[in-house]
Amino acid sequence: MTERTPLDDLKSVLGGAARAISLEDEVELAFTADPPSQSGNKLRVPMPQRTLPADQVAEARGYADLYALKLRHHDLAAHSRNAPKEAVARAVYDALEQVRVEALGSNAMPGVGDNLDAALDMRMRSDPISRAAQRDDVPLSTAVSLIARERLTGRPIPERAQAGVDLVRGWIEERAGEDLAALSDVLDNQRGFAEIMANLLEHLDLADPQMEEQEGEDEEEDQEDGEQEDESPDEGEEEAAGDQGQADTRGEQQQGEGEEGEDQQTEGEFDEDGDGDPGDAGDDGMMPVRPNRPWTDLPDDFDYKAFTQRHDEEIPAPELCDEEELLRLRAYLDQQLTTLQGAVTKLANRLQRRLMAQQNRSWDFDQEEGLLDAARLARVVVAPGQSLSYKIERDTDFRDTVVTLLIDNSGSMRGRPISIAAISADIMARTLERCGVKTEILGFTTKAWKGGQCREEWLADNRPANPGRLNDLRHIIYKQADEPWRRARKNLGLMMREGLLKENIDGEALLWAHARLLARPEERRILMVISDGAPVDDSTLSVNHGGYLEQHLRQVIDWIENRSPVQLIAIGIGHDVTRYYRRAVTIMDAEQLGGTMVEQLAELFDEE
Repeated sequence: MTERTPLDDLKSVLGGAARAISLEDEVELAFTADPPSQSGNKLRVPMPQRTLPADQVAEARGYADLYALKLRHHDLAAHSRNAPKEAVARAVYDALEQVRVEALGSNAMPGVGDNLDAALDMRMRSDPISRAAQRDDVPLSTAVSLIARERLTGRPIPERAQAGVDLVRGWIEERAGEDLAALSDVLDNQRGFAEIMANLLEHLDLADPQMEEQEGEDEEEDQEDGEQEDESPDEGEEEAAGDQGQADTRGEQQQGEGEEGEDQQTEGEFDEDGDGDPGDAGDDGMMPVRPNRPWTDLPDDFDYKAFTQRHDEEIPAPELCDEEELLRLRAYLDQQLTTLQGAVTKLANRLQRRLMAQQNRSWDFDQEEGLLDAARLARVVVAPGQSLSYKIERDTDFRDTVVTLLIDNSGSMRGRPISIAAISADIMARTLERCGVKTEILGFTTKAWKGGQCREEWLADNRPANPGRLNDLRHIIYKQADEPWRRARKNLGLMMREGLLKENIDGEALLWAHARLLARPEERRILMVISDGAPVDDSTLSVNHGGYLEQHLRQVIDWIENRSPVQLIAIGIGHDVTRYYRRAVTIMDAEQLGGTMVEQLAELFDEE
């Protein structure tokens, strides 16, 4: 019999406490090295070291209590039904709902409140609010939730976040102070709490509650009047048509959900296979929304540069680890995302059908020369005096195309977001290859945290002012455009490697991927960027202007969009990339990534 360890005892205690708090007998608790998360009754909390340091144990207790309280007090369907669509508004909405759940537990059980405080303090260490120097640096979702928590529980704001909250407290309380005060009256009423949140979002100029209410009413009416809708001949024809007309995409999504036995609502394509609602997906109870850094302090002659490029590297994925480890990482990726792979594959197959439909062969008949038309040979037998008939294949409008997927490999993508990005890219490459569209998969990160050899050279050079980019770039080639998918498949497992994901310098990564596309012979070139945040490199931003990396990114995007033949698309995970890119979409849950990639590519080809 295997001897139990203190870690086993802690797991047993946390699981028992979670079952008692949630009033659910089937709760399963496990430790994880990935970001903590919840999927139904399965709870994954941070794994402490074997010596069980007090702060790490308190953090694990805090997450276990949080997820147990969610099981008891949080209705996912109601939360999704009333959720706003805009990214920042959704982040505030998610954060306030988590505050409501935590307040119910903290007020009833002081010990639970202490555990939640410990988990909150750990989250604040990585939250941008702890580094905010001015108002524009403060994530609004974090600030609003901390102020609401202070009012609802009486517990102070964490010390590391206090300065950031003070930067925006006056503005928030002036506009939404009455709404914040009213939240305590409906703390145990999720629906009433959501109604006040809608007013709060409106007063902060983040959402229009009348529009949200109307959408919710429409959805309810649709469900109640389902029988009447079935009797409508027009709508019945649309549903029967399947892939035709404007109902195409929506009908396909509903069909896919029916096969999986799931209800999408607003949570994305694969909610039940994922980690639950967006509030469960991130370290801080929501997907991160990183603020746009101001660049108004930049000089007029702003010119981006790197202190040195000697230590940058462009490297194929297999050179970063051995073959055995690469295969193990790929197997781990497949194991983690078996159910998701099936869901994305269904969507990818629909993309394939749409692309193939554009490549169907068509012919001009009754020509004087060309290929012999076998279908018309019978008339030669009937009337021997008639000449043979020939046919000529028409030129199709489908242009020779190459697609590059550029994936953010920064540390904030660690866990489920990078896993989903890897498997979605894998399936996209396979699908597009079947359609004769070549695909390149690239990743970008840095070689070190907070500067590498580049920074060391700068320090040895007596720290000259305004040195420019001060970290070593690592640009990774997972799959080359001319490389068959079957040879590159294992390379995507590298994204699962611990320690690979560090910081992100987006502007130079876009230039690199763009230059590779321009060197391609294909007539049409598409660059899709997948990222979860603005460019961040502490070593660079600490010695340059605050918006140094972001302004360079904006310059690069503007140049590509207005002067380059490359078509640029961006997908932001929890980050509003529509502020940078002309063609972009923001998703709040990484589970939506596969479906969003398919739809964005399909729209491009449909336009063609």
